[in-house]
Amino acid sequence: MSEAVSTEGGVHPEPHGGELSQRLNWLRAGVLGANDGIVSTAGIVVGVAGATAERAPIATAGVAGLVAGAVSMALGEYVSVSSQRDSERAQLAKERRELREAPREELEELTELYEEKGLSRETAQRVAVELTEHDALAAHVDAELHLDPEELTSPWRAAGASAVSFVSGALLPLIAILATPTTWRVPVTVAVVLLALGLAGWISARLGGATPRRAVLRVVVGGALGLAVTYGIGWLIGGAVG
Repeated sequence: MSEAVSTEGGVHPEPHGGELSQRLNWLRAGVLGANDGIVSTAGIVVGVAGATAERAPIATAGVAGLVAGAVSMALGEYVSVSSQRDSERAQLAKERRELREAPREELEELTELYEEKGLSRETAQRVAVELTEHDALAAHVDAELHLDPEELTSPWRAAGASAVSFVSGALLPLIAILATPTTWRVPVTVAVVLLALGLAGWISARLGGATPRRAVLRVVVGGALGLAVTYGIGWLIGGAVG
């Protein structure tokens, strides 16, 4: 249940519980998607830069990697969330059938659930009856399944958010390497990427309640090693083919 906070202009709802948790999960997924875009695209453009100094191959590889990564992320998220939504719909259908076929048993089940939360038998029964009279399905799926029938996860929204977050991260190394003179191209790109990874690691740690310093160090060191490896591979292959 959301609490109301009084302001000079009136009362507005303040997000709590599942609503706040859902927002944090979306934000965390967005940060992780941007992190994937940064790392994968940076690895591609730095690797190509190790093989050639020409701008066209770097731009082509970077844009191709950005588009392919965004499409892959969106499709993966769409399939995953669609499966989750199908499962949620099946659970809702099952709950509707049980409420229709065995309302008394379902009322007793709801009462016991509130008793398990610490309410007395009398209070739990009164709460269960009042909630059932108001909206039986919403009461049961909230207590049993922790779902909101009106707010099921949207696979299209999840796919779009995943693609956008990936692209937002991928643009950083792509712009950095194309906008920098040849001599400073790789160092500047590496610096931009590591700073972005450090910020993403810090935000992820704060959202998850972890220690920011450790998370930042982990992603920055991992990113630096990944860039060093891809640049080295590009340099070796470019030298061998050239």
